[in-house]
This record gives sequence, C-alpha cells and structure tokens, in this order.
Amino acid sequence: MNEETTTVELTVTGMHCTNCAIAIHQYLEKKEAKDIFVDFASDEVKFSGITAKELPEITKGIENLGFQVLTDESPKESFYKKIETKFWFSLFFTLPLFAHMFIQHPLLHDPYIQLGLCAPVFLLGFFHFGKSAFYSLKNGMPNMDVLIFIGATAAFTYSLIGTLNHLGPDYMFYETCATIITLVLLGNLFEKKSVKKTTSAIGDLIKIQNVTTTKITADLEEIIHTRDVKQGDVLLIKSGDLIPVDGDIIEGDGFVNESMITGESLPVFKDRYATVIGGTTLTEGNIKITATKVGRKTVLSQIIALIKEAQSKKPPIQKLGDKVASYFVPFVVVIAIFTFFITYFIAEISLQQSLMNAIAVLVVSCPCAMGLATPTAVMVGLGRAAKMGILIKGGDTIEEMSDLKYMVFDKTGTLTTGDFNIKAIQTFGIEQKQVESIIAQLEGYSNHPIAKSIRQHMKEVKAYRIVFQDVKEIKSEGLYATDTNSNVYKLINARLGKVDYSNRYDLILSINDVVVAGLVIEDQIKPYAKELIQAIKGKNITPVILSGDRKSKCDLVAQKLGIAEIYSDRNPEEKLNIINKLKKAGITAMVGDGINDAPALTTAHVGISLGDASHIAIQSAKIILLNSDLKSIENLLLIGRHTLQTIKENLFWAFAYNIIAIPLAAMGFLGPMLAAFSMAFSDVIVIGNSLRLRFKKLR
Repeated sequence: MNEETTTVELTVTGMHCTNCAIAIHQYLEKKEAKDIFVDFASDEVKFSGITAKELPEITKGIENLGFQVLTDESPKESFYKKIETKFWFSLFFTLPLFAHMFIQHPLLHDPYIQLGLCAPVFLLGFFHFGKSAFYSLKNGMPNMDVLIFIGATAAFTYSLIGTLNHLGPDYMFYETCATIITLVLLGNLFEKKSVKKTTSAIGDLIKIQNVTTTKITADLEEIIHTRDVKQGDVLLIKSGDLIPVDGDIIEGDGFVNESMITGESLPVFKDRYATVIGGTTLTEGNIKITATKVGRKTVLSQIIALIKEAQSKKPPIQKLGDKVASYFVPFVVVIAIFTFFITYFIAEISLQQSLMNAIAVLVVSCPCAMGLATPTAVMVGLGRAAKMGILIKGGDTIEEMSDLKYMVFDKTGTLTTGDFNIKAIQTFGIEQKQVESIIAQLEGYSNHPIAKSIRQHMKEVKAYRIVFQDVKEIKSEGLYATDTNSNVYKLINARLGKVDYSNRYDLILSINDVVVAGLVIEDQIKPYAKELIQAIKGKNITPVILSGDRKSKCDLVAQKLGIAEIYSDRNPEEKLNIINKLKKAGITAMVGDGINDAPALTTAHVGISLGDASHIAIQSAKIILLNSDLKSIENLLLIGRHTLQTIKENLFWAFAYNIIAIPLAAMGFLGPMLAAFSMAFSDVIVIGNSLRLRFKKLR
C-alpha cells in the first residue's frame, strides 16, 4: 500500500537567478516529484507526489545543492548573503579597479594594488558562484555558474601568475575578473527584481487577504485580522471597505465591485441573502455578513492556489528550451577550449588574447535566457487572465488554446441565459394551480438552472401542499418522487414518458404514470453569443453545439448564431463519445456550466467552466471563467495567442543571442567585460518582453 502524498511548500533562500531555480527543479524531477513550482524571486518551492517519509531526504538534497531550506525556527537570510549586498560590495572594489583603464595614476596601475582590490571580489565570486557550480556538477546538472566560475578564476589566476612573476601589464586582467563577477551579480539582481514583477498578479491578490475587518459580538464592534475570522462570525462592512471573506448578507444592501475577482467592471447590487466574495469591495452602502468560507476555502484563496498550481505546469514548448539548456554548459566549455586551442596554437594569436577570447565565450553564453523565456511569459499571461476573471490551470493549457480546432458549447446556460420562461402549460384533467404547486414543490429539490427558473415563475399553493418522502433527481432525465400516500410523481424530459411528447412539450408531469401536464419552456440567447461565434470562426475554430435538449430547440439556437455542427438530445454518456470523436480530429475545448457538464469538461482537451464564482466545479475544468459573460472566452483566446507569441519571441531572442554572441566572443569581437554586460542584460530583455504582455492591447 502506497503512503499518502501531500503538497509540500518550502521557503528556500540562496536562490539568486533562474539558474538556481532550474537546479532545484531538475533535482525534484529526478526524485519524481510532481507539480513542481520554483520561484527564486519569492524563495518559494512547491511540489507534490512526495511522502512524509521522503521529505527529510528531499530537504537535505536541496540544501546539498547549496541552498537553505527555512523552517519556523530557521533564521532569515543574513544581510551579507543577500544578492543586493554582494553586488554593492563588489561594485565598491570594482570601480577603482576599472578606473585604471581611463585614469593614468601610478597607484591604480600598481599590480599589487590591483590584486588587493580584486581579491575581495574574486573571493566573494569564488564562494558565491563556486558553491553553486560545485553542487551542480556534483549532481550531474552543470549550470551557468560553472561558466562564470571558470571564466573569473582563469582571469584571476592568469593575472596572479603575472604579478608574482613580474611579467608586466600584459598579464594584468584583474579588472576583467572583478567586472565579470560584478556584472553577473547585477544581472542576477535585475533578474530577481524583474521576475518579481511578472508574479505581481499573485502579489496583488495576496495583499487583498492581508486586511482587517470589523467583527460584531453582542452589539460590540471589534477590529480583527482577516486570518482570525472564523466561519459563522458576523462582520460589519462599511462603504469603501474590502469584503474580507466569502459570506451571506444578513442585513443591509449595497453595490459591490467584483472586478478583482470576476473581471466585471460595473458594481453589482447585493441585498439580503445575497452571496458576497472575499476580495471584492463594497463601493456603496452598509451590510452585515455571516462568514461562510474562511482561510483556504474562500474563492480568493482558491484563485491564488490555482494560479500557483498553473505556473508549475510547463507548456510543451518549454521542453525545447529545457532540453537545450541541459546540454548547454558542457557544450560552451568545449567551445571555449576549442577557441583557446585554435586562436593560440593554430592562428598563433597571443596567449593573453587567446585566453580573453576563451573567457569571453564562457561569460557571454546565457542558458538563463532560455530558462526564463517560457515561465516569465506564462506568469504574466496567467496573471493578466486572472485580473480579467479568467483562471487558467497551467501553461500547457495556454498552448492548447492556441491550437484549437473545435469549441464545443453546451446550449443551456452557456449560449443561452439559463433564465427560462414558461411559455405554456397544458393540463389534462387537473387544475392549473394544482399543477403549478406540485411543480414548484418538486423543483425545490433541484439545483438545475431550469429548476431555479421554474421556481421563480411558479408559486406553491398551500391548498395543494404535498409531503414528499422520497425525491430523486437523475441527470438529463428529471425528478422522481413519492408522497406519503405512495403516489408516484415524475417531472421528466418529455421524450422519456410512456409516450414521447417531445414534439410538443419540453417537460411532462405524471402522477402514477398518468400524464397530467405538459410544459413548453423557452430560453433567451446570451448577449455577445453571436459575436463570439463569428470571432472563433474567424480564428478557424469550428463551433459545435452539444446538448441534451431536443433537436428543434438546438436547431433554433444554431440558426440564430450561425453554428452548422449540432448534436442534440444527447445524454452524458453520448456527450462523452462525441467529445472523444472530436478529439481524434483535433484539439477540442468544451464550454459548459462546470456542474452538469463535469464529465465532458474533464474529457475534452480543454474544459472551460462558465458559472457563478462561488459554485465552480474547480476539479472538472482546466479554465474557469468567474464572469459568465461570453466576452471572456474571446479574451481567453486572445490571452492564449499573445502569451504563446511572447514565448516564441523570447525563445527566438534567447537562441539568436547565443548563436550570434558566442562566435563573436570566440573571434575576439566581444571582450570578457562586454560579454558579461551582454549576458547580464540578455535576461532582462527576455523578462522585459514578457512584462510587455501585462499592458499590450489584445487584438
């Protein structure tokens, strides 16, 4: 019997760039961990698939890579260990060392002064990059720090030999060693700060949770932190206040801005018994709420968890970058050795220049840019989608969305409003009031959208009150009930009775198998449905209707919207068969309400759940639209396309940079210092391109 595995969250210090994150990621992959998420900017490491028994070994393994796993008892990262401190320390010694190239002062040109200025920087770099390089080689995963360590050490050793043997200025390259270390630390610092910006969407959401609220106990008001709110607490929310947790309004009314959660820009009016979502703002009015969901159960906490989980899932395109990066370091070391051998022994260039060319090759190469290309774009894309009320479960989903061939829509509640009007009731030998009362009572046992709409249009009449002792709802069929007198009631799909009435009615009511009423129900097409269908057709995606409703109704909706492929009158099993058939022809998305269509949403390549944020079938769909406005689907397609486009641009730059820069360095056109500068800013360019996705217009 397998031990139970759980999701593990660790705080790991000592990660200074994406290179460090990749090392931990690769180590965890070797240990067969799942859903790995490593963010060096926030020192967060998250994974699953590891048992409690294996965790100490995993923790020790991460520390053996040269990092520190913090516990509640562990001290925080020391000031002198922080990347910012190391950079400023290096810069302090590097500036006067570098100045000798422009200022002709004898002290600056003294080899022992240069050695004294370079030694602290070299020792810092030796331990900073050397530690990471050693552990990466020890674990069979050589990283970029190996290249920096070799390059800086070669320049320092060469200069030291020249100093001790009094070989003259041709052997003085201390400024090269110090500048390489300082510029790479600067690049790491920029990288960390820039990557932090790509995860700002999560940061914004987490900030929302970090607020205080007013708790009411026996008419006394007490200010407490959101984390201290318990289920059942009564909270007072005043105009302008942030609603701290999910709850139900028990007193008052007002307008609530839900844009942070659902992407809906206009405030929504809420009165007594309405549900409010934590993280939204009461813009007008005063209300009292009962806390119904607190802590990790709130919609906001689930959104944060979903975004973090999504960032751990790599799109297939990232595997290309990862594969190249894994062979990159040994490949560059070989090129550097060849560069030195060819320039010195064959081209007969001076020893100094040959060495500088080889060091430049080591320093200019940048596997980090390849490592950053995909995750930074995915983080920004997921964050922008989340702010628009679109939750995407994984970078792999973004890539699937860009290659869609079919988009399958459930009709009721998806393309139509789900707010049903009863167009007509035909009764047979029974009063209409009695029929309406029976139907209202039966539909009280169902949460189906049709049931909710019918209850709004029908009232329960006391004179016809029936006590039901056994009520059962069967999906795609209807309600079956028995009363205390053993009478059997059926409110079911009109085609399922002893006689098929589906050509005339949508539902039939029978008592003891005698049909007493037939109901005709009509549904309204949702706003923006027609525009959405035109938009997806324009992207060469085939729209499909897949519904349990009868053919005439599906045909009518399809005709109004311009959909040619229709599958009507299908039960859940038949829906699955159709989804599987479409999947064989191309990548298929299924759009449904996330509850009744859960099996089809799970089976499709991409399940898209439309529905009320507080009743989401989170496990079924890969994408959850908190705002059921169909415009969100078009926004989703645009975000998917632009994110993938950004990933491709980033990968192109990362590959092109290395393909161009390495030969230039080998031929002597890029010295080690310029190479270090180029390498440091290649990462920043990739991250900057990803950050563009936060603001660019989606077209």
